[in-house]
Amino acid sequence: MKDFIVLIAVLIILLPFPLQYALEEYNHNQKSEIQSYVYTAKEKAKQEGYFTPEIKEQLIDNITKTFHIEESDVHITTEKVRKYRQSKFNEDNLIYYKIEVPIRKIIAVPILWGIGNDENKTMYTIEGYAASEAIQ
Repeated sequence: MKDFIVLIAVLIILLPFPLQYALEEYNHNQKSEIQSYVYTAKEKAKQEGYFTPEIKEQLIDNITKTFHIEESDVHITTEKVRKYRQSKFNEDNLIYYKIEVPIRKIIAVPILWGIGNDENKTMYTIEGYAASEAIQ
């Protein structure tokens, strides 16, 4: 009986580690999917010269449907002015974008470590510039 109690105690102590590994893989797949959606939107924005409302709407739609989150949780910051390609490089022709998506679970068994649900989340941010390909 003593061995059984020790076995149960050891299993309880070791259980969070494989669960954390599985959660890390899940979060990595989420981030990869978000990057794919952002890349597609960025390529469309390069053709248009900026992130059109349709591109933003489609990006938000893809993210909210895939990850079952609210539209208000996804934050997209972009410029609203069309940029045009020129023959010489000019920083003013770069399209800025910043997309923030919440990741709700970071730690697999937060109660074991004394972490509450409010602390067990973060925002995944993709921020960058893209060269406009729109011709004037």
